[in-house]
Amino acid sequence: MDNSNPVSITGPDDGEVIALGPTRMRVLEDGSTTGHRLGIAESVLAPRTPGPRQHRHAEHDESFYVISGTIRFTVGDQDHDATPGTLVVVPPGAPHTFANTTDEPAVMLSTFTPQRYVQYFRDLQAIIARDGVLTPEANAEVMRRYATEPVW
Repeated sequence: MDNSNPVSITGPDDGEVIALGPTRMRVLEDGSTTGHRLGIAESVLAPRTPGPRQHRHAEHDESFYVISGTIRFTVGDQDHDATPGTLVVVPPGAPHTFANTTDEPAVMLSTFTPQRYVQYFRDLQAIIARDGVLTPEANAEVMRRYATEPVW
């Protein structure tokens, strides 16, 4: 048996938890098993969570699969209310954001290809822990570290 490529199994109570205000993210794959090609996270958005500013990624694809609740994705000037079973795939350069505009929590699974954007969320959590709040300016500065630009 070849053990040079170990399989990663993340149980329901495992994974790195990243707290971002009203959003709780659980990193299921940080890229360490995939040669840094893929990151995967589960996010729970509290009711009425506004989400990030609309932004564009230059160097990675992102996808979102809605597990429960309804998540509003804004792409440019178009809103799309995504319900369970909906997959949203965002290629580099596409302006997008998301929010939970309902009174119920919502859960989604996200992928990042390549995985380096997982570190963006760790950096945000560190700022919140240090400063108690994440300002739009601080968020934009961290986005730029990961080839991402806010759409003002």
